[in-house]
Amino acid sequence: MIRRLLVLPLWMLALFLLVAAPSGAPPDQKPGVQISGTVVDGGLSPLAGVSITLERQALVVSRATSDADGQFVFRNVAPGDYRVRATHKNLPALARDLRVPAGVTTLKLPLVMGPMAAAADAVSEMEPVSTPPLSAPTGPPPASQQAARVVGGVATAGAGRGASVGNLSPGRRMDEAVVHAQPYFGSGDRYASVDPNRFQSTREQPLSTFGADVDTASYANVRRFLSSGQLPPSDAVRVEELLNYFHPDYGQPRNGQPIALTTEVGPCPWAPSHRLVLVGARARRSAPQVREGRSIVLLLDVSGSMSSADRLPLIKTALGLFVDTLNPDDRIAIVTYAGSSGVALPSTPVRRRDVIQRAIARLGASGSTNGAQGIITAYRLAREAFIPGGVNRVMLATDGDFNVGITSEHDLVRLIERERESGVFLSIFGVGRGNLNDSALEKLANKGNGHYVYLDSLQEARRVLLHETDSTLETVAKDVKFQVEFNPATVASWKLIGYEDRLLADKDFNDDRKDGGEMGAGHTVTVLYEVVPVGAESSDPGRPRVDPLKYQPNPVVIERPRVTTGASGELLTVKARFKAPEGDVSDVIAQSVRAGERVRHLPFVSAVAEFGLMLRRGTYDSERWDGLARRVNALTVSSALANDKADFGELVETARGLAQLHRSRR
Repeated sequence: MIRRLLVLPLWMLALFLLVAAPSGAPPDQKPGVQISGTVVDGGLSPLAGVSITLERQALVVSRATSDADGQFVFRNVAPGDYRVRATHKNLPALARDLRVPAGVTTLKLPLVMGPMAAAADAVSEMEPVSTPPLSAPTGPPPASQQAARVVGGVATAGAGRGASVGNLSPGRRMDEAVVHAQPYFGSGDRYASVDPNRFQSTREQPLSTFGADVDTASYANVRRFLSSGQLPPSDAVRVEELLNYFHPDYGQPRNGQPIALTTEVGPCPWAPSHRLVLVGARARRSAPQVREGRSIVLLLDVSGSMSSADRLPLIKTALGLFVDTLNPDDRIAIVTYAGSSGVALPSTPVRRRDVIQRAIARLGASGSTNGAQGIITAYRLAREAFIPGGVNRVMLATDGDFNVGITSEHDLVRLIERERESGVFLSIFGVGRGNLNDSALEKLANKGNGHYVYLDSLQEARRVLLHETDSTLETVAKDVKFQVEFNPATVASWKLIGYEDRLLADKDFNDDRKDGGEMGAGHTVTVLYEVVPVGAESSDPGRPRVDPLKYQPNPVVIERPRVTTGASGELLTVKARFKAPEGDVSDVIAQSVRAGERVRHLPFVSAVAEFGLMLRRGTYDSERWDGLARRVNALTVSSALANDKADFGELVETARGLAQLHRSRR
């Protein structure tokens, strides 16, 4: 009888432990790493029905099958070394080694099976170079595996910059609008048109939502125009890119966060009754001790249009210097494209600098341009040499003259969007003048989780590739989005300066499926709002956006609660949302803003903003230009901005002289 009484409680205890234990893991074992990936064929089309196994010490520890989008996932994987095998009924098997590092929760694993597209088989003659452990056959593909119908550089239609913000209905995303990019008069340069943001009533529209932007191309391009004795075309001036060219010493992130916020409030030089609100974001610096490595694929336009000194020769010189900044275990591959695509250098460890430098030296420009095929080849090589947990990036250098191939920009954008989810990001370096397709290059960088810079000189190339290597290569926060809520008790109306092509619907802020911007190691983002305090006179009253309703009360006014006090003194609250580079779930930080606190960065930032606004508006008012020049000369900046301030001051003086010359000729 006593034995029966003892057995029953033990049996019940065992049952309780079995039910309470987490599914897929013993109760004393911490959850492991989630590995997600995609499988594509030689043309980067998704492959369904691929069987993928994860092996450890010759034993299969997990299995997965790719779905219709080529996606698969392994959950609760312990850190360690594994062998990944992929099999498909119509393709040769693939195998590669995988190291799952400790201290991570998610990991990306893109795979590619089958032969490369035929146009990419022209591999340059050079000494053999070892590649990462990955088995995949080569040879001409069947017709079903030909490269996807994609091409870049179409100047009209599609997603991106340039839609009229005023014509967008609430909740409509900017990338649903049509882009109109016309060649600049006197040259073949193409810029998307921009309708600047307008003032919004705080009671009607209390939220401002947009994605981060670290592009700097516009500043260097404006400098190129001014240095050649021309005022830039209006659409070449993107004020947010002028602001983000500079890196104020905003506060560093703390408590393990990837970014930190800095806010300031001060006077508005061009509208004395208004105020300016600065929101600065800074990304943490690189952490080499935890870096898994870098795999970089250089995608270089070697078409005939790239032969002048400010194009391919400039890129070759810059790349020769760039290689010397990398670590011995980092890897570089080079893909070229002109009439067809070729691999000028397989993925090669940087310790073999002599091999890499010879490959760069042999590059020459000739032929027409098939940019789409080059991008397919580059992404394939990036998948083959992918470093889980490391830096994986395609770096495209071109004048944007995509003029051969099937002209479907939509397909190219879809391809780049799909590949960014694999963990391979895209950065773009624009060069040259006369046929610069600025519109297309900016859009492709935005879609590829990268950034777009313009190299107007070797000095700018050194700045980007040598002095800012970490921020250029290493993303520390992706899908960065901002949302600002204005207080109607203190702010009557507000206007976001720039970021017209980054606007998002308010609901997109909390939607992790919606793309934001990326911030590299040490990157800064500068945001500027012009606000009209309650009781102040607006310099842009205009007409009401919507006439009063005739048959029913205005629902916006009725539904919004009455604000009776502004005792808190807060002007706004800013929130920033972001993901880890290989993560899928975002985190958020928030900060309230009020006037009266210390102002350090705003005087310089406001001068840069006014410079951009006057160039965009084609302002020839000598008094305004004289006033801006005096302000810049009187500015005191940190040592980090001293050289940049001198460069900026010269540009202001040049623009001032050109504006006065233009006015005298009118």
